[in-house]
Amino acid sequence: MKSYSICRSSSLASILLLIIILSACNATRFIPDDQALVKSVKLDSVSEEFEAKALTFVQNDIRPNSRLNLALYNLLNTKKGKYRTDRVRAIGEAPHLLDSSLVEISRLQIEKFLATKGYFKAKVKSDILVEDKKATITFTAEQGPEFKVSTITYEIPDSAVSALYQANRSSFTKMREGQRFDSDSLAYEREQIFRLMKKNGYYDYVRQFVRFDVDSNLNNSQAKVILYLANPTDKDAHPVYTIDNSFIGIRNSSGLTDSLLVDTLTVDTQFRFTDHSGKFKPEPITRYIYIKKDDIYNINKEDLTYDRLYDLNVFRTIKIDYAKTSDSTNRLQPRYDIVPLKRMSNRVEGEYTFNSGRNGFNIGDTYTNRNLFGGAELLEIKAKYGVLFDANASGNLIDKIFSRDLQLGVNLVLPRLLVPFPIPMLGKNGIPHTTISTSLQLFDQKKAFTSRVFINSITYDWVETKYKLHSLTPINIEFRKGRLDPVFRDTLRARGYELYVRTNNRAFFNLGSQYAYTLNTVRLNTYTNFIYLRGAIDAAGNTLGLFGNVFNFKEDSTGAKTIFGLPYQQYVKTEADIRFYRSLGGEKQFIFRLNPGIGIPYGNSEQLTFEKNFFAGGSSGVRAWQARTLGPGNYNRASLGTDEKANTLRRNLRNLDQLGEYKLEGNLEYRFKIADNILNAKVKGATFVDFGNVWRKPSQASMIENPGGEFKFNKFLGQMALGTGAGLRFDLNYFVFRFDLGVKVKDPQFKGSDQYVIKYLLSKKKEFKERYEITNAPDVYRFVQYNFGIGMPF
Repeated sequence: MKSYSICRSSSLASILLLIIILSACNATRFIPDDQALVKSVKLDSVSEEFEAKALTFVQNDIRPNSRLNLALYNLLNTKKGKYRTDRVRAIGEAPHLLDSSLVEISRLQIEKFLATKGYFKAKVKSDILVEDKKATITFTAEQGPEFKVSTITYEIPDSAVSALYQANRSSFTKMREGQRFDSDSLAYEREQIFRLMKKNGYYDYVRQFVRFDVDSNLNNSQAKVILYLANPTDKDAHPVYTIDNSFIGIRNSSGLTDSLLVDTLTVDTQFRFTDHSGKFKPEPITRYIYIKKDDIYNINKEDLTYDRLYDLNVFRTIKIDYAKTSDSTNRLQPRYDIVPLKRMSNRVEGEYTFNSGRNGFNIGDTYTNRNLFGGAELLEIKAKYGVLFDANASGNLIDKIFSRDLQLGVNLVLPRLLVPFPIPMLGKNGIPHTTISTSLQLFDQKKAFTSRVFINSITYDWVETKYKLHSLTPINIEFRKGRLDPVFRDTLRARGYELYVRTNNRAFFNLGSQYAYTLNTVRLNTYTNFIYLRGAIDAAGNTLGLFGNVFNFKEDSTGAKTIFGLPYQQYVKTEADIRFYRSLGGEKQFIFRLNPGIGIPYGNSEQLTFEKNFFAGGSSGVRAWQARTLGPGNYNRASLGTDEKANTLRRNLRNLDQLGEYKLEGNLEYRFKIADNILNAKVKGATFVDFGNVWRKPSQASMIENPGGEFKFNKFLGQMALGTGAGLRFDLNYFVFRFDLGVKVKDPQFKGSDQYVIKYLLSKKKEFKERYEITNAPDVYRFVQYNFGIGMPF
């Protein structure tokens, strides 16, 4: 049933896409004969470094349409061969028609732009060519000579300001004698002077105090620049202001102040704290106020205070004003007007999932209290329930349940590091957090496996710089109870899966620690060149192993040492996410990503449990494969046999046997903009190539459980899966909806040239799938994988 719905949806999408393409092929058929659609705009004889910027001065209404947007407009906003005028809001983008007045405005703007870049004699002319109601506009420039700055002089009557400027100028200026004149460097100088003054006590300073005179000699292509920094009217100098007492007022969440009198508290002799909501303690707020009494006014400290107070995630609006004292001491009294967010909220979420003959749903609820104890503490209580149905199973709806998953969790997040010893104040680069969490997961896969996992942890997150984040979980206490269905367990034992049974059919106690380091998260939404890195390590059992040797812990029947009557795990697991982002101009970007990982069981553990293993595939990995259906290595599930017992075993092992202790995935993705506005969303596209796999640690058990799945250095490159595809990203500002279509190119479960399954997609697809069904039933082979998600894949 499901595969039919996918095919039907893709067929409808293909038909719609074909209609849009046909609509785009004759884009001018609805345009009157006396008008012309702007087909292209060209710029000739402009230096390459200025060309992209110069084109931005072409008026929007005479820039070429997006083909997709125009095709949608022609498809949905026409009637009887004409454009409709009865639509309040049209879908798509109306045709951009030739307008000679806009061409002239654009020509003048490009000419002025070239003058700002030092080409004072630049001249631009425009030419228009119209053929078959399609117009080509060409702007041709004569840039003329390049004017250079001959001298720079300064007139600053305030000696203190002059000294401040001269002492700091070299650290920011872009104005230098002998270089090409550029008005952008003058604007940059004005802005840097503004910031310099504002962070050195000059509260009254405004940008208009700076102006420039440019004296150009047209004969020798030289320009003299004079910078004037004027004093305030009727004053001999710019006054420097010092901070006095601060007044903090918190309204209620409706933005109102109660009519009843509210007590005002004095904190640290400098803060006057008034809380009309009655919900906040003063200390957690004043901790992140960096505007201190007796300091000189500093706009950087004001910006930092804004950032940290908003980072507390309990305030809707914050406004900082200043009142000057009535005496002549040049002192400022900061006044904070704060409106909090609603204290409590509840969010219900749901999703429908479908993949490889299975469909289901997830529903979740999150209760949030943003200010539990009055110190901006965040309490989250989460519940999530999911069910996956097997469409190929017979019987009623209950009989078709493939798996069920219930997750309950509680997180308490404190806006500080909660430690039993004094530490330096952290927060200038970001608010540190302590997260105390507990969670319970109940997972059942029918006739195969049940798991109960109970986790308690405490985590510290802090910001070294705005680009470097640290996360340390010194204590992670885990109780896990796994149980294999008795029939399934006996079948596994009969096939030699004894270690798999011992590892997953028992209870464990786990005491471990985790650490993660992240670089450049704040740059992920930019189009600059940078490297993103996230490295994580998870280590368990070291302390218990040491105690076990010292105190001679008891052993169970398998020889594993126990604590509280339960064996404990010992392993080290590490993973890295390395990405190289390269801007290709505008909103075009190329990303190369590597995601390696390795997990090593040792000491008290012979094998990693199901939850601790790596898997490949999925919407953020090798997207042509569903998660947990790739690998390990050359492992093919046909090795389980072809009789009915083997088919039952394959069904019960689904998502449980394609895991590994080693992992390497990689992605190459090109991202680009398609349209600025389609149904209120910015639409972006992506093409990608993904590669990767997981592998088992070489052992007798892995040879039995996953033949061909062991990691061997001389073979692993040839065992890489390869997929390719394309996707769409719909950016709705507050979230991004993603659709990716992945196509299998090379599948390592097969041998020799048969690994290149793309050839069977193009021909003999039916015969290939029939052969696969004979050897791998009830598994169904899918050449194409559809991935839906919220947010970017990486």
